[in-house]
Amino acid sequence: MWAILKFKKENLSLLKKDLLNSLGNDVKFYLPKIKLQKKIKNKIQNKGSFLLGDYLLCFHKSFENKKIIDSLRYCKGLKYFLNNFKEEQEEIKNFVEKCKSNEDNEGFIKQCFFEFKESGIFQFLTGPFMNRGFKIIGRQNNNFKILIGKFTATVSKENYLFRPVY
Repeated sequence: MWAILKFKKENLSLLKKDLLNSLGNDVKFYLPKIKLQKKIKNKIQNKGSFLLGDYLLCFHKSFENKKIIDSLRYCKGLKYFLNNFKEEQEEIKNFVEKCKSNEDNEGFIKQCFFEFKESGIFQFLTGPFMNRGFKIIGRQNNNFKILIGKFTATVSKENYLFRPVY
């Protein structure tokens, strides 16, 4: 059974170690990541970031037992277990499968994972227009025709990461 845990980022390794010690080696962890680019001192650096922020997906058969969950509440690095994860098992499983099927060879989520409505303002997270806002004005297969200020350009959905701003 999958559980969703909120954790302290600085103590993630301690939490994993504690869970492995408490539950045994058949615990599975899943923490999807995306690759972002940051501009630091005029140099672009790639940086991994957790897609779910400070939430960890964890699988173990004993999560069905409430007493086990209660005994794990005081693991180092754990803030809390999300409620109602038992009722959402199918959705969690589908999410994990979708993430894994959209990972690149380094384990990062590809842009094709994200589904966008064509209305609204977006922001590039990678590439030469990093941190710039744009609007989608057209779509052809995996390419978007975008408007950046007064200029139009065509970009590939697979080559750049971007997110909706609002």
